[in-house]
Amino acid sequence: MLVLAAGRGTRFRGKGHKLEQSLGADTVLERTLATVMATGLPMVVVSSAQLAPAVRRLVASRDVVVMPEHDARGRPEPLGMGHSIAAGVAATGDASGWLIVPADMPLLQPHSILAVAAALGQNPVVYAQYRGQRGHPVGFNAELFSELVGLQGDEGARRILARYPSLGLELDDPGVLMDLDTTEDLERLRSHQNSTAELDSGLGTGGGAGA
Repeated sequence: MLVLAAGRGTRFRGKGHKLEQSLGADTVLERTLATVMATGLPMVVVSSAQLAPAVRRLVASRDVVVMPEHDARGRPEPLGMGHSIAAGVAATGDASGWLIVPADMPLLQPHSILAVAAALGQNPVVYAQYRGQRGHPVGFNAELFSELVGLQGDEGARRILARYPSLGLELDDPGVLMDLDTTEDLERLRSHQNSTAELDSGLGTGGGAGA
């Protein structure tokens, strides 16, 4: 599994990097990584140099791929999603497949990740969806290695999805769609988390029907 945490997050206008924003007692990055680790699946985090220290506090250094910020001539290196996926796949070339999880999806549920992983055994490409809308994770089997390592730019893997048969796996998890790009997205994530916590608390009080 590849967790993508190398983006600059330029659309986020709040203070600090979007992945370092608080969501309850954790940061967005911590919450996403905890979800991924809860699946028990092998994981590699593709990180920027800026976020690498925060990632390494949670993940072993051997499982972190740090994207260079500058080339040998001091020019800025591209940090688009396509480049991140290519770097992560190249570092794990012996994997039987790859699940792509952006690090800005802290409300994604472990069971959704596992469901996509299971379906990947019978399909070259599988993506999670909620109420018909495509989300993450997106999974690719090992046959697509050469396609994945050739990705560039911010397009991500969209062209691979367009070229190969893919399965949209309908899941009862709105978290497969809920990413963080703007300050408004952050407030939406916090609101959804709070409402879910209140529901869980209510279910645990024994005050429901049929008691």
